[in-house]
Amino acid sequence: MLEKNTSKIKLLAVSVLALVTYSICLGQELKPAAIFSDHMVLQRDVPIPVWGAAKPNESITVTLNGETAFTTSDSEGKWKVELAPLKAAKESLVMTIMGSSKIVFKDVVVGEVWICSGQSNMQFATAQVPELEALLLETKNIRSFEVKRTVSFKEEENVIGNWQAVPPKSAVAFGFAYFLEDVTDIPIGIIHTSWGSSSLEAWMPRKMEDELPYFKELMRDFDADTITKARIKKALNSKEGWTNKEDIFMRRQPNILFNAMMKPIAPYACRGLVWYQGERNTRYLSGVPEVDDENWFHRVIGMKEYGEVLKLWIQNYRDLWQNDQMHFSIVMLPGYGKGIHRKPKIDFESPTEPSWAWMRESQMKVLELAHANIANTIDLGDAKNIHPKDKLPIGQRLALLARKYTLNEPIVADGPKFENVEIKNNRLVVHFKNAEYLKTTDGNSPQGFWISANEINWKKANAKIIGTSVALQARNIKKPKYVRYAFAGKPVVNLVNEANLPAYPFRTDENDIEF
Repeated sequence: MLEKNTSKIKLLAVSVLALVTYSICLGQELKPAAIFSDHMVLQRDVPIPVWGAAKPNESITVTLNGETAFTTSDSEGKWKVELAPLKAAKESLVMTIMGSSKIVFKDVVVGEVWICSGQSNMQFATAQVPELEALLLETKNIRSFEVKRTVSFKEEENVIGNWQAVPPKSAVAFGFAYFLEDVTDIPIGIIHTSWGSSSLEAWMPRKMEDELPYFKELMRDFDADTITKARIKKALNSKEGWTNKEDIFMRRQPNILFNAMMKPIAPYACRGLVWYQGERNTRYLSGVPEVDDENWFHRVIGMKEYGEVLKLWIQNYRDLWQNDQMHFSIVMLPGYGKGIHRKPKIDFESPTEPSWAWMRESQMKVLELAHANIANTIDLGDAKNIHPKDKLPIGQRLALLARKYTLNEPIVADGPKFENVEIKNNRLVVHFKNAEYLKTTDGNSPQGFWISANEINWKKANAKIIGTSVALQARNIKKPKYVRYAFAGKPVVNLVNEANLPAYPFRTDENDIEF
C-alpha cells in the first residue's frame, strides 16, 4: 500500500510540474535566441538557422532580404527556421520575426563569422598590444559579440551579450579579424567567448563523458561536491557580484563554462572556431593527477593525452553545430621557459626537458582531422612571461590559414613541415614540404636542430640548407638516427619559407621519457 501511495505522489508531482511548465510556455512571449540582435553579422554562402522561444504551437515567420521562412513552435514553445544562403553584403539588412508579436533586427550585414575562444591569451586585450591598438583606427567592417563570462550547471538556451559594430576586445581575435577583413573587404563578425585559466575540460559538453572515462569521473565527483556547487551558487546570486577569488574558482571547474558560454551559441552559422588554449593543461606531462584541497584546480588531462581529447572535442562541437566542415584553427602554444609541476625549472632550449614542446606535439594531432589547422607560434613567446605581447603575428597567421583553407585562396599559409628524413653516412637530411625558397631570417645557419644516435644523448646539430631540405651532422655523433627540431620550451629558431612563416617543430624518435 505504501509503495502504491508513493507512486501516486510521484505521478502527481510530475503532472503538477508539467502543468506549471505548460503554463509558463503559454505565457512566454516571442523571443529569438539572444545570439541574434541588431548589428549582427550572418555567415555568407551557407544556410542560416534562426531559432528561439514562443508560445506552444505559435506560427512564426522570419523574413530577411526578401526571403521568408515559416514554422510552428513545438509543445514547449521552441522553434527554428533555416534561411537560404546569402552573398556577402556590407549594406544593412533588416530581419523581421513575426508571431503573436513582431521583432525587428536592424543593421544586419553578411560576411565571415568566427568564434574565438580559449583562456587568458585569447582574453588578452588589444589595449595591451600597442601595434594592434593602433590598427583600431583603420577598422571598417569588423563587428563583435562579447560573451559574458559566467557559468551554469545546465546547458543554457541563451548566452549573455549582444552584437556591436565594434571590434572584439581580444588582441588575437581582433588581429585575426583585421587581417582577414583587410584582404576580403567584407564584414567580419567575431563571437568572443574566453576566460583566463580555463581548462579544456571547462569547455567540454557533458556528453563527452561517454567517450572519456576520466571526464566521467571528474563530472561524477563534481556532481557529488555539494560544497563547491553551493559556493558557485552563492557567487552567482551575489548582488555585489563575485570576487576575484570566486571568479578564479568558477572558471576552473569542468563543463560549466561550456554550458553558459558556448552551448547557447550553437548552431549560429559560422565559418569556424579559433582555439587558443592549453596552458592550463601543461602542469602535468601525462594523465590526470590526484590533487588535494589546495591543488584542486589542476585535475585536468596532461600534455601527452591533450591532443586526442582535443580531437574528440572538435568532433563534438561539429556535432553540436551539425556541420562536419566547421573549421578549427588551433593556436600553438608559443615559447615559454617553465617546465611541469615536478620540474618547473628547466633548460628551456634543451630538447630533453619536460617543456611545452610536448603540448605542441599533442596540439599537432588535430592535423589528422579534416578542416583543421595549426597557427605556428614557435618563434614567438617569452621565456619568462606566460602572457607574451607578440599577438599581432598570430592574427596575421590565423588570417592566412583562413584565407587558404576556408576561402580557397592559392596562397602560402603554412610554414615548412617535416616530410621525411634520410640517413646518409654520418649525417641526416630532413626533407620539408611547404618549403619553397627555404631560408633563415638572419642569414645564418638554421638553428634549433638536435640529433641523436640512441634517443637519449642529444647534441646540437650543424645545419645547412640544401634546396627544400636541411642537412644535419654533429662532431660527436658518427651514426645519427633521430632528429628533434624546435622541441624545447623556448627554442632559438630562424628557419622559414618564402612567406617568412616558421618551420613547425617535430621529432622523429619515439622515446616516451617520464619526468
